[in-house]
Amino acid sequence: MFTDKTILVTGGTGSFGKKFVTRALSEGVRKIIIFSRDELKQYEMKQEFRDERIRFFIGDVRDKERLYRAFENVDIVIHAAAMKHVDACEYNPFEAVKTNIHGAQNIIEAAIDKGVERVIALSTDKAASPVNLYGATKLASDKLFVAANSYVGDKKTKFSVVRYGNVVGSRGSVVPFFQKVKHTGRIPITDERMTRFWITLDQGVQFVLDSLERMYGGEIFVPKIPSMTITDLAKAIARECEIDIIGIRPGEKLHEAMIMEDDARHTLEFDTYYVIQPEFPWWSEKYSIGGRLLPDGFKYTSDTNTDWLSVEELRELVEEV
Repeated sequence: MFTDKTILVTGGTGSFGKKFVTRALSEGVRKIIIFSRDELKQYEMKQEFRDERIRFFIGDVRDKERLYRAFENVDIVIHAAAMKHVDACEYNPFEAVKTNIHGAQNIIEAAIDKGVERVIALSTDKAASPVNLYGATKLASDKLFVAANSYVGDKKTKFSVVRYGNVVGSRGSVVPFFQKVKHTGRIPITDERMTRFWITLDQGVQFVLDSLERMYGGEIFVPKIPSMTITDLAKAIARECEIDIIGIRPGEKLHEAMIMEDDARHTLEFDTYYVIQPEFPWWSEKYSIGGRLLPDGFKYTSDTNTDWLSVEELRELVEEV
């Protein structure tokens, strides 16, 4: 689907963006635009990707005029830019709102007005039943992108969302932190009962590619991925280390969720993923073919998941990354 297409990736200098660009370049893309605000990261990425099909565009999703310029003749947008660190969002709430919510609205308006064909916004498990500001802003962002399909009119633009859990090996994940401190002989863990969803960067990129193919516009796509306990992860990375329990931080959950009971009422299950359907009159039942309804009371959380990673499997994943 990328043959002779122009793709723009917001926040494209991050872990996801680099992996996505690698895949897109191998699939006949005409041009890839990296839209981000950090000139140093763009410079470093230029050294890594020496391909004339890549363009680098300095800009901020808060700046609608800059987005309008960047979206000229763009076919597909992957929206990965966000303020993502829980602590930073809690301490700088107005900045998180400007980037994650106002930025989402700017993306939507620019995409419709410039005739972009498809927009996929990357979300997070923290947007389901959020307890911190980051999750709350991403929930608002998700709802903006779903509702944006109501504003398209006779234009061709479609908007959907991909929601998944922690990414193994991403710069913000706990794996690099554990690897960094294991030489001390001690690993800090907030709570030994804590569980998390787990997905690799390759799997995350593939799921976005698959969702681009499947989307009709308005869906929130959720992959079926395994869970792990934080103590098992510590054992996988630093088996010889002692564990220090330091307590749950402000805004942190004991277990993560991707689909809660209220969303489950309008969610369909497929073999490898779920689709949270929009509750709007323009959504057609023909888009639901092949999906299975979920039982009453269903929820998809990291502690009730039926798929778990063992210490050995975690170690293999970490070593592979």
